[in-house]
Amino acid sequence: MKKHFGFILIAYIVMQLSSIVGVPLLYKIGVDVLSKPDETVRSLVPGYWLVISFTLTLLIVGGILRKSETSTRLERSAPIGAGRSIVWAVLGIFMAFIAQSVAIQVEYALGIQMGSENTQMIIGIIEKVPLSMLVAAIIGPILEEIVFRKIIFGVLYEKMHFFFAALISSVIFALAHFEPEHVILYSAMGFTFAFLYVKTKRILVPIFAHVAMNTTVVLMQSIYKDEIDKMMNEAEKIQGFIGGLFL
Repeated sequence: MKKHFGFILIAYIVMQLSSIVGVPLLYKIGVDVLSKPDETVRSLVPGYWLVISFTLTLLIVGGILRKSETSTRLERSAPIGAGRSIVWAVLGIFMAFIAQSVAIQVEYALGIQMGSENTQMIIGIIEKVPLSMLVAAIIGPILEEIVFRKIIFGVLYEKMHFFFAALISSVIFALAHFEPEHVILYSAMGFTFAFLYVKTKRILVPIFAHVAMNTTVVLMQSIYKDEIDKMMNEAEKIQGFIGGLFL
């Protein structure tokens, strides 16, 4: 692995752990320096730290990519034209949603509870700090595609078959979201974005598809949160009823 990739991975890991120090520090600044009410600061700090840490990391990663030779062997092997890349980027959005839907049904059949605690937590943060929507919809997906597809998958793909490279990188992708119970869901997404990367040899294609998908999900969850919760509850009741028929 190129040392510049190592620097990017370190920056990403530090960002993931930065809340241990960043959140208490930001809380202290809000309460002691700005003299804001304790409860107000406590509810806003996670969202603002999310924005600060992800934005700084994106700037660092962008600087490394601009100043270093960080193209993978895959990217150097004649990427397809811009026109075809755009077509695949758009198709990738639909492919991602289809893969997600299939994975949800598989998890559903296995008795895995619907819904994502990670997504709900992010939606809760967005409700308090709307600016954090940029992280969930745009900055986060960009960093994830650079780390999990360009670097982790890209390096593995140079040494093994697509299936195993996509599987390993997707499992790591799932663990990074702290939702191992949804490893099937994250793996489906990982395989989709890895396929787009291999097919086009352009990391911008899975980035576009991932950003578009997250943006759609965040907007839907934010605007139609109550309706979605109601639909989820109804679906769980139906699942329970059908399951009861076969006991």
